[in-house]
Amino acid sequence: MSFNLKRKVEIAVISDVHLGTYGCQAKHLLTYLNSIEPKKLVLNGDIVDIWQFSKRYFPKSHLRVIKKIIDMAADGTEVIYITGNHDEMLRKFSDTNIGNISIVDKVVLELDNKKKAWIFHGDVFDLSIQNAKWLAKLGGYGYDFLIVLNSLVNWCLEKLGRERYSLSKKIKNSVKSAVKYISDFENVAADLAIDKGYDYVICGHIHQPKMVVKENKNGSTVYMNSGDWIENFTALEYQFKRWKIYNYNSDKLLPFYADEEFKEMEVKDLIAAITIFNPSNPKKSD
Repeated sequence: MSFNLKRKVEIAVISDVHLGTYGCQAKHLLTYLNSIEPKKLVLNGDIVDIWQFSKRYFPKSHLRVIKKIIDMAADGTEVIYITGNHDEMLRKFSDTNIGNISIVDKVVLELDNKKKAWIFHGDVFDLSIQNAKWLAKLGGYGYDFLIVLNSLVNWCLEKLGRERYSLSKKIKNSVKSAVKYISDFENVAADLAIDKGYDYVICGHIHQPKMVVKENKNGSTVYMNSGDWIENFTALEYQFKRWKIYNYNSDKLLPFYADEEFKEMEVKDLIAAITIFNPSNPKKSD
């Protein structure tokens, strides 16, 4: 007899999954999604990397993430897909609802303690994307190559019994302009949230998980970032009237399998399951 224990959370927020790229750690994300039962699942941008999409690379584990999210929606989870820059093609479908799945550019959630959380991806602050999109895309390919190189380095380190190493984090942290960009990004998001009277502002985009109180002369807000599923493997969770950063590496408490619900499915079956999904006819309860 098997038991399917899941943590119940009010809200789970993930971002920057980048399905369709070599850096995406889809199996880690599947393990996480299999461990929770959220009332709301917020996908805060760059879930499918349409910028770098290639017919040559979209493995089964990436398809399973999509299938898992659809199954969660069919089982009653409200899924809010917030568009990002790597999946900006979906912005033409903003304010569309398909069963329990909605596509939006931003959202404000009223929490049970009457506080408001303003959630958006954050690429609107990035001038390199707004004014030189081709350069930003080129940078995306370079980052993807760096992740592949890093995976080879880490494979060798693990064989030698050494600790994993992040090349991209090292580069980001050693470049002053990158550190300043992250700080400016956080401050601009926080200042706007304070002006609008929001208690929380939640972004993605910069792949830096964080939770910090930001203040200016007009008030304060809590700035949060859900991180990514390429290097940090983090999410934001809201439960018992408080937020926390979930970290896959340190918070994985139960041995859920990444392929728990559909590990035997072939690629063609996964694609069929995704494309014939009928949100108006959810799964019947036992």
